Amino acid sequence: MKRFSTIVALGAIAIAQVGPALAQQAGGPTDADLMASATNTKAVLTNGMGPQAQRFSTLDQINTQTVSHLVPAFSSSLGGEKQRGQESQPIVYDGTIYVTGSYSRLFAFDAKTGEEKWQYDARLPDGIMPCCDVVNRGAAIYGDKIIFATLDAHLVALNRETGKVIWNKKCADYEAGYSMTAAPLIVKGKVIYGNSGGEFGIIGRVEARDVNTGELIWSRPTIEGNMGQLNGKDSTMTGKLNASWPGDQWKTGGGAPWLGGTYDPETNLLFFGTGNPAPWNSHLRPGDNLYTSSTLALDPDTGEIKWHYQYTPHDGWDFDGVNEFIPFDAMVKGKMMKLGAQANRNGFFFVLDRTNGKFISATPFATKTTWASGYTKAGRPIFIDANRPGAPTTTKGSSVFSAPAFLGAKNWMPMAYSKQTGLFYVPSNEWGMDIWNEPIAYKKGAAYLGAGFTIKPLYQDYIGALKAVDPATGKIVWEYKNKAPLWGGVLSTAGGLVFTGTPEGYLKAFDAKTGQELWKFNTGSGVVGSPVTWEQDGEQYIAVMSGWGGAVPLWGGEVAKAVQHINQGGSLWVFKLPKA
Repeated sequence: MKRFSTIVALGAIAIAQVGPALAQQAGGPTDADLMASATNTKAVLTNGMGPQAQRFSTLDQINTQTVSHLVPAFSSSLGGEKQRGQESQPIVYDGTIYVTGSYSRLFAFDAKTGEEKWQYDARLPDGIMPCCDVVNRGAAIYGDKIIFATLDAHLVALNRETGKVIWNKKCADYEAGYSMTAAPLIVKGKVIYGNSGGEFGIIGRVEARDVNTGELIWSRPTIEGNMGQLNGKDSTMTGKLNASWPGDQWKTGGGAPWLGGTYDPETNLLFFGTGNPAPWNSHLRPGDNLYTSSTLALDPDTGEIKWHYQYTPHDGWDFDGVNEFIPFDAMVKGKMMKLGAQANRNGFFFVLDRTNGKFISATPFATKTTWASGYTKAGRPIFIDANRPGAPTTTKGSSVFSAPAFLGAKNWMPMAYSKQTGLFYVPSNEWGMDIWNEPIAYKKGAAYLGAGFTIKPLYQDYIGALKAVDPATGKIVWEYKNKAPLWGGVLSTAGGLVFTGTPEGYLKAFDAKTGQELWKFNTGSGVVGSPVTWEQDGEQYIAVMSGWGGAVPLWGGEVAKAVQHINQGGSLWVFKLPKA
């Protein structure tokens, strides 16, 4: 039954009230510029192309009729031997394109010619422990600064004109397994970020620092029982000690918010997803294990949790809840509501009331989900107990076949929401895994899984699937199937287009209404970055990073073997229409 009668883009309404596209200022982007960035077509100022991260552009010069003429404007190499996965989203401002690269590098390129202006290489220690490749997903810009996170869990602010360091802050202990890969978020003069490292038994934290000094303002642990901080003092405990974690396991519970967050100006809430609990072996930690595999709504001024929703209580399959939570508005039973959507790693597409976290719906967007048959009206998964991997005895517990696999029906790669079609465009994968539990004990800096696994494709002819999802019904309106797993982000535009990349090296454009493939270009390596668009000197540009890598080649089992022939790379590609 159709639950929503009309889909209306809340972001379009809210952000339009901020005003027309702001002129670029000599002093650099301000808080107001960042909040209005979704409608500023002259620049790309935020990860997600707006604080709500809908990844929608109002530009339409490149459209369903003209996209077939799209050609490269230039390509800029990241050079050197440091290749691996390039998952960055470009930031574009005042004639410069900023991209982060693998191994914690940041580049500034001339937006007209592609010529490199400067490059910053973080000095990484030998002992870093990134879980899933040496990637970085992008930077944040504010005033005279360009800011990004590093694999040794530092946050670095550089002068955007020169690349010189303004401040450099250690955020966590890399020797305990902490790292950072997400693009920071800037709200009200605070740079807000989350840490990685859940596979090493760390404690997930969302933190806020003064964007001008780098000094810590607040810290919010994402595992129940840990104390938060505000202005240098203890603030409040997250949850209640031992309410959902036995013994001392709250000290090593994982829950890393490693993908960063979104911000909704209308409710003044930050939305951060949290990772899986540690260890993977769920029989060692009875209870829901709050606040893992959840979305947390946080007060940006204090870091206090306003509400939470847990997608996979007592997770036993590595179903992180970190996927981006995107605000939108829609009519529900005749009432306009402020909603948010997430395509979860566990195979279900969720819609929540973003003002209070109340469950609205969960519908499968993967073709096969073996761990749960659905969700109750209260938003609780209906577990299939026989498909939870068995408890280990002295060596190995019983193995089960699970779908989706632990890399998820959707992993880090961000989806887009079109204000034109009312559809979400979800980059997904169809795969399963054999998974079993093993005995494990915590040791600082060592992997803390207690599980083994082998990923397998579900189908012979494809794994990746770009799916257009109607949030009102959960219906898949159209899908594009790709032989290799999809691992890159999505962009939608008012030109009626949806852009995404493939591991085979293509950047592709699809008709947003029908899914018809309208254009493609091979960049020479796998595309696992997120495309963006902007207007410059009267022309619309499209940019994306190319460079195969990420978690699939490292963790993908049989799938990784099938795509091991793909060449690595590291380059920025920029496209435009030829002048008449």
